[in-house]
Amino acid sequence: MSRRPSLIKVQIARKELGLADDDYRMILTRLTGHSSAADCSDADLGRVLDEFKAKGWTPKVVAGGRAGARKPESRKARPADHPSAKKARALWLSLWNLGEVRDPSETALEAFARRQLKVERLQWADQALVYKLIEALKAMAERAGWLQGVSGLDPALDPIVVLKARLIEAQNQRLGYPPQIARYADWDEVGLDLLIRRQGEEIRCLPENAR
Repeated sequence: MSRRPSLIKVQIARKELGLADDDYRMILTRLTGHSSAADCSDADLGRVLDEFKAKGWTPKVVAGGRAGARKPESRKARPADHPSAKKARALWLSLWNLGEVRDPSETALEAFARRQLKVERLQWADQALVYKLIEALKAMAERAGWLQGVSGLDPALDPIVVLKARLIEAQNQRLGYPPQIARYADWDEVGLDLLIRRQGEEIRCLPENAR
């Protein structure tokens, strides 16, 4: 395998996997010791391509049996979709509605996860590892007055509803509203979510020093 086709394949795979520049260079450095593919040997490039294949990239075989570029479905990276990542995303958005997170985007969550877990992409993190991310987000919530403990709850209570009612109470504290948690006991999740979003908008309108 000559070096130039390998360089081209690395760039194709990078684009099709939707890797940000920092993520791409982190992978290169980890596997080869170089931050640029141009400095890599044939063996280095082979290791990088093997890594990309393990992460889901498949080279297209064109006429003549040669590997070529697949037309990318989208250059936007696919959000992590395993259960732990979905829970982390829900916490991230809730913290945004509490005024603790300034940027609700997937990119911001990925950056936070990268710092916490030392992985290039949340989609590639083991679910057991994502537990550490969830615990870090819960710790942020607790510091902001949103209690996370659900052990010992009355079995008749839905833990998700309880957590959302507590989030609204934490929002009420930020907004200077009186405690009303008993009022939300019989609300469904749709009603709670609507109130959380509405009060989140109010919190984001507050001066920075009042949040």
